[in-house]
Amino acid sequence: MTTETTANSSKGKIWFRATRPFSFTASVIPCVVGAMTALLVEGRNPLWHLFPFILVSSVLLHAATNLVSDYYDFIKGVDTKDSFGGSGVLTEGLLQPKQVFKMGILFFALAFLIGLPIIIARGELILVLGIVGILGGFFYTGWPIGYKYVALGNIFVFLLMGPLMVVGTFYALTGFYSADVLYISLPIGCLVAGILQANNLRDIIHDQKANIKTLASVAGGDFAKAEYLFLIITAYVIVIVLVALGILTPWSLLVLLSLPPAIKNMNRIKGVHLENTSKIAMLDVQTAQLHMKFGLLLSASILLSKLI
Repeated sequence: MTTETTANSSKGKIWFRATRPFSFTASVIPCVVGAMTALLVEGRNPLWHLFPFILVSSVLLHAATNLVSDYYDFIKGVDTKDSFGGSGVLTEGLLQPKQVFKMGILFFALAFLIGLPIIIARGELILVLGIVGILGGFFYTGWPIGYKYVALGNIFVFLLMGPLMVVGTFYALTGFYSADVLYISLPIGCLVAGILQANNLRDIIHDQKANIKTLASVAGGDFAKAEYLFLIITAYVIVIVLVALGILTPWSLLVLLSLPPAIKNMNRIKGVHLENTSKIAMLDVQTAQLHMKFGLLLSASILLSKLI
């Protein structure tokens, strides 16, 4: 292997790291859940050939959001060498801020292009949903809105990566809307908001120093812990309620198999002092893993209800 090839390989790894691939399950799982709900539709033939476009476009949109977020968090002083957030490629000087920002914009454009077959097949509503997703991703941290910095991150992440992605996937595949799918998307939204809440709980002190107003930094540590517990517990409660109402079948109680890691995550925040949050440095990653397990079990349960 030549020196040039090695250098290109190393550069590729740095860019891959910059996209924060560990987080991509947060965009893949809603698409998978939305696709599984399409199996429940009677009398229609979902356009399954669109699913790869939905999945790739969603991941590209997520990667673009991560890159732009890294850029703004770095230039605003949110991400430093002493903080836990971000990919670290900027705080370590591995890439230049403008490079990361431009790559983020490129990924937004690629997400739109990959989504064109879906727009052609399903029309204006999918175009609107796609634009909402792109704007929601950019303005998470992007100027002049940056809703992450004004304590609105949790609610928008809940909506954009919960109901919007699950219901949007369902609509793209089937061509119509279902309130039941909206209800099924709610626990997914809770857990993806839990990932962000874990991140914000860990970073309260850093965010306060950077004058960044997340809900956690504004409301304080006790509230932040309580909200994290609420989001995790509510996800399970919603599934149980949906089973009781007949919207989901008893197979969906399979999500309870993910309770052990959920309980571990909830126990991790007990006794954590905000001045030293190193004990929960990986809580966002661990919550992302919980989100993945929960989502896969929910998806499998819907598939089983169709097959059995």
